[in-house]
Amino acid sequence: MTGTIRRPFSVSLSQKAAIAANPKLGKLLRREYFSANGSLDISNAQWQIQSLPHEVTKATRPPIPENLYTATLGTKSQSQSLPQTLNGSSEPPHRRRKRIKDETNAEAPLPLDASSRLSTLSSTMPATSLSRLLTICLSLSKPRLSFLIVLTTATAYSLYPVPALLLPSTTASPSLSALTLIFLTSGTALCCASANALNMLLEPKYDAQMSRTRNRPLVRGLISKKGALIFAAAAGACGVGSLWFGVNPTVAFLGGLNIALYAGIYTPLKRISVLNTWAGAVVGGIPPLMGWAAAAGQSATGSGEWQELLFSEGSVGGWLLAGLLFAWQFPHFNSLSWPIREEYKNAGYRMLVWTNARMNGRVALRYAILCFPICAGLWWFQITDQGFLVTSSVVNAWMVKEAWRFWRKEGHKGSARGLFWASVWHLPVVMVLAMVHKKGLWEGIWKRLNGESEDEDLWLDDEEVKTRDVEGQPMRVARALTAH
Repeated sequence: MTGTIRRPFSVSLSQKAAIAANPKLGKLLRREYFSANGSLDISNAQWQIQSLPHEVTKATRPPIPENLYTATLGTKSQSQSLPQTLNGSSEPPHRRRKRIKDETNAEAPLPLDASSRLSTLSSTMPATSLSRLLTICLSLSKPRLSFLIVLTTATAYSLYPVPALLLPSTTASPSLSALTLIFLTSGTALCCASANALNMLLEPKYDAQMSRTRNRPLVRGLISKKGALIFAAAAGACGVGSLWFGVNPTVAFLGGLNIALYAGIYTPLKRISVLNTWAGAVVGGIPPLMGWAAAAGQSATGSGEWQELLFSEGSVGGWLLAGLLFAWQFPHFNSLSWPIREEYKNAGYRMLVWTNARMNGRVALRYAILCFPICAGLWWFQITDQGFLVTSSVVNAWMVKEAWRFWRKEGHKGSARGLFWASVWHLPVVMVLAMVHKKGLWEGIWKRLNGESEDEDLWLDDEEVKTRDVEGQPMRVARALTAH
């Protein structure tokens, strides 16, 4: 009938009374059960849920009445209704999960650094408490970065080839001193804290414009600039002093030089030239030299001046470790900076990641490959044994693989994140492997377990003994000859 007016579904008075008497009947007579568009509404809602990333759907997911969903789909699960692809075929669940993961994680920023986390923690503490002050000072020191630097310093110290490492009782030469190691690590950590605090002190205006640094203590006003300067000066003075009196003047000079380079050269250069990354890599390469010079100073046969500790024939190991740290920083930083390249650009930092993105990937790959000959050099010059050549090559190959992918995909499709985490694990693993594969370590352990003598000098004649005595070389043979 043309004159009939269609009215929406309604319930009569008698039906309302029946519903009031039996609530279950109300569920059966709800309008949604009889709506012609119910299935279409749910179909559209499911399409929106499954085609958007998880983070987006969580905030914008359209509400679906529970009983409407149940009535229309019955017991059918949501995962069984897949969106259709362009060619009309259903997208398999595993491909859909992989696609959503790639979409949500490829461009996701990397986790906040430890300084930002510590700033948040300190803000929850009482304003005048000592724990709050100590947490803020720890935040100023960038503890994760400082830990890696101290690790490389201690590794270089332990890798120095001191005679009779496992059997110091058989030699008159000094073995590595635990007290010296304490002064070395604590002094290096304090120098790092000073340099990092000065870096934050010079950049709060620009740190506030970047997601990874806007939560730092100076940006949030948790400490004044004067307070940060006092902390930086005190940490620098104590650090250099510890290295001077507990290690040697050469190491103390290198510690002070690193503070000056990081705060005085690298920090301002970030707003001038992309060469700031190379300057920062030089700063990162100095700590292994400090550890090597600290160990060399204990067994120096001459005056122990800086020329002997840094440029003698036996200093090649320290320079190789410094080169490893120099090379490592490019795949690490170039991948770290990629997710926030636009923030670097907007803040005015001259970084290769946005000035020349293609070259950024090439540089990361180039220096990742350079780790191979550097690690081989540690074996060639008998700092480590053959096992290190094998194990380090596996770790280096992993980082080169990620660097190749980072270069080919120009940071996209999760390649920047993959290289970043490969570099994070690469450095500590290689350092530990170098200590495990130190030249002569396992041979000495094996000889000691089997009761074999390590005194190969027993076969020297008297003239050779006198010659070595004059040259100031270790004289464990003298005691052995006396015993005969």
